[in-house]
Amino acid sequence: MTESSSSEPRASSQIAGTAAFSKFMHLLQLVADHPDPLTIPELSKLSGYPRPTVYRTVAALLAEGLLEEGAMTGKLALGPRLIVLASRSWSRSELRNSFSEDLKHLRDITGETVHLAILNGHQMAYIEKIESPRAVQMSSRIGTSVPLHSTSVGKAFMAAMSEPECERLLKELPDHFPAYTANTLINKEALRSHLVVTRQRGWSIDDEEQEPGICCYGAAILGRSGQPIAAVSLSTLRFRHPEDVMDAFIRPLLETCHAISQRIAHTPLPLGSIAL
Repeated sequence: MTESSSSEPRASSQIAGTAAFSKFMHLLQLVADHPDPLTIPELSKLSGYPRPTVYRTVAALLAEGLLEEGAMTGKLALGPRLIVLASRSWSRSELRNSFSEDLKHLRDITGETVHLAILNGHQMAYIEKIESPRAVQMSSRIGTSVPLHSTSVGKAFMAAMSEPECERLLKELPDHFPAYTANTLINKEALRSHLVVTRQRGWSIDDEEQEPGICCYGAAILGRSGQPIAAVSLSTLRFRHPEDVMDAFIRPLLETCHAISQRIAHTPLPLGSIAL
């Protein structure tokens, strides 16, 4: 009798927890699958849940960054935390493992060091490094976090974001940035201007901004929605910089990132059918 009665609350609690999680996932899926952002009344109608239930669930999802709400429209879209979680899942599987041959090929045809990085809070984290075969090599290593404002991976990632997302991230950064060299961008206005140019041409540059004597070119890897989930950089030493950088570095870099992005677009995502 005692065991039976004590086990019933546990079973009931587990069922309640499962039901709540199912509601979370169902609402997230509806927002992800719908072609347009949804209001809470629209989401309630589509889900079949009572409006108070949808309000409570959406409030929890907003608080955790899994959904975001338009300030003027009140319409819901997938939140930045969900996108970061998905990009980390990609980094551990498809991006680092499935596409390592693409990155090695980029290293082989350029002869320079290749990095793969993902957004990690307000920094970029290197998750792969393919060393140059040349005598002088880079001091960076896998697992290192680097700034957004002074690296080609950081600027490539930010420039590939939607302008509202990029501006939201910029507002979270400090007003003044650390200066690592005389070339480092040291404030938001300088970075904004740099990102406009980067967005227009499709690739970024770290022109001895992070380390003296090292120049890096970056481009973003895009998910299914066209938003960035990672960035690739090609790093070279200033003294061996080629005359024709477009043919030697930038074109191969862009071709590699495009090939990886296309492969992602045709590969099932680890998070089910939520399409990045």
